[in-house]
Amino acid sequence: MIPHHDLTGPDGAEVLVLSNSLGTALGLWDGQLPVLAEHFRVLRYDQRGHGGTAAPPGPYRLGELGTDVLELLDRLGVARAHFAGVSLGGMTGMWLAQHAPERIGRLALICTSAELTPRQAWRDRAAQARREGTTSMVASSLERWFTPAFAGGDEVVPFAAALSACDDEGYASCAEAIAELDLVDGLPRITAPTLVLAGREDPATPPPHAERIAAAVPGARLEILDDASHLAVAERPDAVNALLLDHFTRSAR
Repeated sequence: MIPHHDLTGPDGAEVLVLSNSLGTALGLWDGQLPVLAEHFRVLRYDQRGHGGTAAPPGPYRLGELGTDVLELLDRLGVARAHFAGVSLGGMTGMWLAQHAPERIGRLALICTSAELTPRQAWRDRAAQARREGTTSMVASSLERWFTPAFAGGDEVVPFAAALSACDDEGYASCAEAIAELDLVDGLPRITAPTLVLAGREDPATPPPHAERIAAAVPGARLEILDDASHLAVAERPDAVNALLLDHFTRSAR
């Protein structure tokens, strides 16, 4: 399926895909768009059941989420693109780099994991979304997404709204994709130049998850951001922007 998306930046520039996390929409990248769109044709999209993307019947598998990206690139006539993803978006990026390496230029994996256990916790979260709706998850999600100092500010209001607006079945089906996640064995096969970012205070995908990825992907660069939790792109946009810009412009140097 073709997800809801927007494309911003200079005609003829290299395409950079930005992929959002579970429970967020493409607005997650608002802090990155002005900077990255000066250099790239930035393609943001919503995962299934998030933002403006429909929620086909689930459960989903990561391969389906990755295939959505490939179909979107095909629709836009993009043969090869750079890719950055947060959490579920990063998992999508790892799948693409493993299964469609010819389509991925440089890769950035932000606050993500190649395997999240216990798997039953994700199945339980899917059941809660179907039973009580995504609004029931706002308070606990904000606690995971942001440090306490940041979570108390008005900056988190749009993220609470985006989570509440998620399609309950779409959220649940994406959570079930995470429950089946197992990308570990394929990490050494990733050939895309890779940047791995983690938030030092991230309880959802703590730094050891990033360290595991960076140790397995050949030549990967690891960066851990202080004063940042799971949605580091929103909490530390300037630091994230500097790292992403340095990483993705290296191919042009």
